[in-house]
Amino acid sequence: MKTIFVETLGDSPQVKVLDFLIGFFAFDYSLIELSKNTKVSYSTLKYLLPKMLKRKLVIITKKVGKANLYKINVENRAVKHLMAFDWQMIKDDVLKNK
Repeated sequence: MKTIFVETLGDSPQVKVLDFLIGFFAFDYSLIELSKNTKVSYSTLKYLLPKMLKRKLVIITKKVGKANLYKINVENRAVKHLMAFDWQMIKDDVLKNK
């Protein structure tokens, strides 16, 4: 089942990653965990995350062994707008289905 965020913006790998990280914004994840939870391949994540880091959509929170842990950057203005958009879409859907 697709989330409203993914249904609205499309099910590209980048949207899936953003959707997951926004939904679980308080936690950080390794590439393997992101791959498993988003159904985006590890190699695609290795390609996407540097671009998302460059735009400061995602941050590295810590390093565990050789693995970096990633989290959505809630301080980024664009991310704040995406989070607000996501919550508004959820609210609208709930009100529509009452």
